[in-house]
Amino acid sequence: MPVALFALAIGAFGIGATEFAMMGVLPAVADSLHITISQAGYLITGYAIGVVIGAPLITAVSGRFTRKRLLLAMMVVFTAGNLAAAFAPDYGMLMLARILTALPHGAFFGIASVVAARLVDERRSAQAISIVFTGLTVANIAGVPAVTALGNAVSWRLTFVVIAAVGILAVLGIAALVPADHGHTPIGLRAELRAFARPQVRLALAVGTLGFAGVFAT
Repeated sequence: MPVALFALAIGAFGIGATEFAMMGVLPAVADSLHITISQAGYLITGYAIGVVIGAPLITAVSGRFTRKRLLLAMMVVFTAGNLAAAFAPDYGMLMLARILTALPHGAFFGIASVVAARLVDERRSAQAISIVFTGLTVANIAGVPAVTALGNAVSWRLTFVVIAAVGILAVLGIAALVPADHGHTPIGLRAELRAFARPQVRLALAVGTLGFAGVFAT
């Protein structure tokens, strides 16, 4: 498998870690910023709002850029958002940082999946995509507990410094290892939206929506 897949997996690891790490350090954040646990909980909601806003927004403009450039730009935004969270002076700035960090979340996985599939022959495309998403799995199993323990033992701000470092590593890896897609043909937003006319697409989205709704509700 191309080593570029592991650069994408590192990006997926960072995104998975930053999404869920806030849950583990909520009491520390609340105590540090002199807010209630309930108020701190809205920082999780803020991240979710950023995902909802960022995915369609980035998709709408994605046709104008090559996929590699988009991946790099998204990881730079992700890294900047985590650094802003680490040094946020108050609750309002931390909320804005969380929203900023979340903007690339959905689009990164979509574009990284396409890039991963095209790095290998068609027979191994599913395996390539699974390697990218392994980064998210490892983040949940090991990354989130690790940065949570670090944040509670030292400082919750250190949690986001470490995740920002992962973001920098992903930027360097993508820049060095992911090949430039010079042959990329821009696709307009109208062409993208036509996919919703296909019943298979709507069914796949419904399965994902119901499945993840159940997971997060639990």
